[in-house]
Amino acid sequence: MLPESSYSSSILPKEPLIKIRPSRPWSFIDLRDVWAHRELFFFLVWRDVKVRYKQTLLGALWVILQPLLMTLIFMVFLGMLVRVPTPGMPYPVFLYAALLPWTFFSNAVASSSFSLVASASMITKVYFPRVLIPAAMVAVRLSDFLIAFVILAGLLVYYHIHPTWALLVLPLLVAHLTILAITIGLLLSSINVKYRDVGTMIPVMLQLWMFVSPIVYPSILVPPRWKIVYELNPLAGIIENFRACLFGLPFNRSGLMISALITLTLLIYSAHVFRRMEDEFADVI
Repeated sequence: MLPESSYSSSILPKEPLIKIRPSRPWSFIDLRDVWAHRELFFFLVWRDVKVRYKQTLLGALWVILQPLLMTLIFMVFLGMLVRVPTPGMPYPVFLYAALLPWTFFSNAVASSSFSLVASASMITKVYFPRVLIPAAMVAVRLSDFLIAFVILAGLLVYYHIHPTWALLVLPLLVAHLTILAITIGLLLSSINVKYRDVGTMIPVMLQLWMFVSPIVYPSILVPPRWKIVYELNPLAGIIENFRACLFGLPFNRSGLMISALITLTLLIYSAHVFRRMEDEFADVI
């Protein structure tokens, strides 16, 4: 029979698998730990995609119908009745080009904000980087965006709108919008674990956010004296330049730079808040 010391050394690893350290005043998400659990991230994305379309008649068509039906409604009331001016393009394609990224962003923020509460059973039983849960919900909505983009491509062909080299900037704007959605999702999901009032606030916040962004109207309607304040909305620069990529319009570089700076600031703050509250999720949830 082996001595106890030799038996223990043959079983236990030399280095601990998980190191528990006290929180620092400014701590951020451990990206190495996130990368080590990347397979779990892909599993969460695939699981949520299958659950969403299970036992549905239309399946993935719902992804296309949501922005399309919103476009039809706004087209009737704002395009035909109010006659919102557009910079030299048909209102349906002008509207859909903004509703598509907005639908992705709003759905990603809403679903990721509730993701931690909805995954309470998994959080209380298994260790993994909690940031994977809201990030996976955003990734699911990003797949919806890519599917619904087919309708936008069809509208561009139907209205004989020829793409320019500016279209190459579009993936960068989509990445920017995705980072912004993850940022807001991290912040709201962590707060929602402790204060469930956030769940009631989110739909109202998103509804207001839509109308203070250039989605159903062009940014040229904003008075010049309010332009700087208006561009503090990070979505304003993204949506406006999203249209610029598709229709060959001039880029709003200042609005995009302001949006990128605000997104980066919010990302740092949201990552810090999420990391500080992460240790309490299993106890509070």
